[in-house]
Amino acid sequence: MKGPLAGVEVVEVASIGPGPFCAMVLADLGATVIRIERTTTVPSGSGSPLDPLLRGRDASIAMDLKDAEGLQVLLDLVESADVLIEGFRPGVMERLGAGPDECLARNPRLVYGRMTGWGQEGERASTAGHDIDYLAISGALYPLGHADRPPVIPLNLVADFGGGGMLLALGICSALVGRSSGDPGQVVDAAMVDGAALLTAMLHGMRAAGMWVDDREANLLDGGAPFYRSYQTADDKFVAVGAIEPQFYAVLLEGLEIKADELGGQYDRTRWPEVTQRFTAVFGGRTRDEWEGIFGGTDACVAPINEPGEAAADPHMSGRGAFVEIDGVVQPAPAPRFSVSSVPTPLPARPPGADSDRVLTDLGYSAERIAELRRRGVVA
Repeated sequence: MKGPLAGVEVVEVASIGPGPFCAMVLADLGATVIRIERTTTVPSGSGSPLDPLLRGRDASIAMDLKDAEGLQVLLDLVESADVLIEGFRPGVMERLGAGPDECLARNPRLVYGRMTGWGQEGERASTAGHDIDYLAISGALYPLGHADRPPVIPLNLVADFGGGGMLLALGICSALVGRSSGDPGQVVDAAMVDGAALLTAMLHGMRAAGMWVDDREANLLDGGAPFYRSYQTADDKFVAVGAIEPQFYAVLLEGLEIKADELGGQYDRTRWPEVTQRFTAVFGGRTRDEWEGIFGGTDACVAPINEPGEAAADPHMSGRGAFVEIDGVVQPAPAPRFSVSSVPTPLPARPPGADSDRVLTDLGYSAERIAELRRRGVVA
């Protein structure tokens, strides 16, 4: 079975978070990915890493890119690749001698994917940062959470993965499509701060229409509306309620055994705090499973809030095969799905440097040269 990206060859320079996520997505969809690790990360023992972000790679080579011969190996790999992914701060690849100019000179059709937090330029470009910082400056963090407390951190899902790795994967695929239409190779500059801002597009539209105010828990989608928030149940678990449309709200009230005329209009914001208190009390009277028994199969838009360890066993997720087990680790299955292309279950992660000899041999390096590179610590 081959995914829709079968035949696309990717060189991934090891990084953390969004870079590996992007490479994982491309590998899931059929691309052949060679991951370049640092020689210092190669473990003394054997065994595959358990990180799902590293699954599906065709090979792992460990080498020192600061050494001239290590750099030469990278450029040799680039010469026949379709894509390169790197996640260093701006200027690092240029200082190594493997920036876009050098790589595109070797391979004019190369798609050069760059993953940074702040972007390649700008006031903060050279400084450190993490997901929370990119969310903060882009305006994506402020609306999250309760009105009387600091903003809530949405793990590192929004900037790292949604606005970072996923957007880089989209950019790379777009550049590959452009290349098939006659465009040359090009640089894809994916900045997490840009992606985090992009994900707030609808919020800005609502603000412009007067449908959003810059206060937490005061809007339709930030927990201010009693029909779009989470509630604690009698067994100290939680359910999510998303009954925005009037017809769905009516089904919600029916399941809660509350008459609509007791609450006022659904969109009467002056009544929202009162209705939230009422819903809180009612939801607190039954367990999560009892509410699932009441609302399951209805249009009330009520769902149990599963813990991460429960998600794979959820009947809906299980029925769709949304999780797979790879090398003993339960993890999300590849997505999306295709009507023609078959996306197989990914292989487990390769141990760092496990395929150094094979990769070099495929490049045409002799056994003697490979042994010398190993002796000098250029590869491991």
